[in-house]
Amino acid sequence: MSCQCPLTTAPGPTLASTCGGPSFMLFMGLLEVFLRSQCDLEDPCNRPQPPAQINSSYDFVVIGGGSGGATVAARLSEEPSFSVLLLEAGMDEPTGTQIPSFFFNFLGTDLDWQYNTEPEDEACLNKEDRRCYWPRGKVLGGTSVMNGMTYMRGSRKDYDDWARMGNAGWSYQDVLPYFLRSEDNVQINDVDYGYHSTGGPLTVSHFPYHPPLSRALVDAGRELGYKAVDLNGRSHTGFMIAQMTSRNGSRLSSSRAFLRPARNRRNLHVMLNSTATRILFDQNKQAVAVEFLHGDQLRRVNVRKEVVVSGGAVNSPQILLNSGIGPRDELSAIGVPTVQHLPGVGKNLHNHVSYSLPFTINDTDTSPLNWATAMEYLLFRDGLMSGTGISEVTAMINTKYANPQEDHPDIQLIFGGYLADCSETGMVGEKKGGKRRIYIIPTLLHPKSRGYLRLRDNNPLSKPLIYPRYLTHPDDVGGVIEGIKFATRLAQTRTLSKYAFELDKTPVKGCEHLKFGCDAYWECAIKRDTAPENHQAGSCKMGPDNDPLAVVDNQLRVRGVRGVRVADTSIMPRVTSGNTNAPAIMIGERAADFIKRSWARS
Repeated sequence: MSCQCPLTTAPGPTLASTCGGPSFMLFMGLLEVFLRSQCDLEDPCNRPQPPAQINSSYDFVVIGGGSGGATVAARLSEEPSFSVLLLEAGMDEPTGTQIPSFFFNFLGTDLDWQYNTEPEDEACLNKEDRRCYWPRGKVLGGTSVMNGMTYMRGSRKDYDDWARMGNAGWSYQDVLPYFLRSEDNVQINDVDYGYHSTGGPLTVSHFPYHPPLSRALVDAGRELGYKAVDLNGRSHTGFMIAQMTSRNGSRLSSSRAFLRPARNRRNLHVMLNSTATRILFDQNKQAVAVEFLHGDQLRRVNVRKEVVVSGGAVNSPQILLNSGIGPRDELSAIGVPTVQHLPGVGKNLHNHVSYSLPFTINDTDTSPLNWATAMEYLLFRDGLMSGTGISEVTAMINTKYANPQEDHPDIQLIFGGYLADCSETGMVGEKKGGKRRIYIIPTLLHPKSRGYLRLRDNNPLSKPLIYPRYLTHPDDVGGVIEGIKFATRLAQTRTLSKYAFELDKTPVKGCEHLKFGCDAYWECAIKRDTAPENHQAGSCKMGPDNDPLAVVDNQLRVRGVRGVRVADTSIMPRVTSGNTNAPAIMIGERAADFIKRSWARS
């Protein structure tokens, strides 16, 4: 795969003129040797090994080894009396995913489900066939293997609203202990007291290296009235250099955090390259088995207690639908026998949506990807390759659509640039003629638009039909426009003047007839060059008995059947305010706790 890599002004060869080039392959070989020499701590050692032969039955079968599923499986296996099988459709994470700055390189590879939506009416209009691209991790560790690693829990109001919607036990005070249970915060003395913990399996830390622009962006936020705060602490409004799911300058996926420490437990089996096709039920609607494809062989494993579905906002509803749980008319239309009529499966699908503003800035630093930065990473786990450039900075700000008194901002600012990678994404900090290209990305946190997904046919391996229906609610467009206006004001602050931010005013294709910068222009631009933020949620909604779209109850049990729970972002009634990896892990922690308590009583 050829890649557009940053140029270098340093003497000697660049690390890679193309991904897969000899210099790049040499570096990856050196990386592998180096990491193997530190086998007591680091990848590629200490991986859970698939069993030579699986059992005919298990107490629990967990479908999906991503952020939620890895957490559930590891926590359940803490009980020696439980037997647990984890089914993961992908393989184990390759060594290269451990390098923070390479996170864009794995989009569109075999580690990615490579989903495309169906044609949109109001979004992604400049994409081929008006389809948005949805990368999702198909690998042990799921999307935590290929995301930006930002550790963001969401606001207090997110969870208090879930409770007010009829989900008892899901207020902020209820969920905070489960965030703390996972966390091992390296900068515990630098964050808000009482909101963080140490000793958990999930290391949370700053990257070792911060580009100077990162701190300048936080200072620019102060100039516009926003404090530098711990956004996972007392306040959810302000700017910060975020903490990441990172350990010693390396990515810490949910697999590395939860599954590798559990690898020697005899009661935990992990099966890779194993795609769950459906759950089987008896006449009492009790889950009794899971059918899965391992390689080319269709297999079946019996379940004595429960199935936990943790496939994410796309795969979890797909598995339920393939198992006959969902809207009866949709299932009948494609020949899937209905086990339980549940209209909400696949509905309430939503996602953060954003728009990327390209700027050029003055820059005199050498470009990031060269042998010097590569060796700095290999020898010291430091430098530009140990982070994600200015993507480490994030901000939560209020537009006119938000109530500042609620501490519930409606726009997250995400930043892109200074990334030492070899990627085709366009997110690298390109440098040319003394200028570097960076991005400010206003992201809508509380979208009102709702979409849905359904099965394409009765082949369980077919990708589902995904209809996000982005920007179909007019308030969503208005919110992103206000975020764009704030981003342009941020670029004009005195603090950032030394960088000479200049907005690229090349008209967006299809918007040339509109005056650049007016609201009508931005509305056109947002709809044509839509940037989905890949925080998909809501498609197996948690809700009370009187909610017609509720799929699971407040214990995450699937309604109308027995022995099935869902544990991932699909259960969110409303997506949280920010990156969703930390909430997915929290949901996994809660699911494991519910299960342990339930079977302890039995």
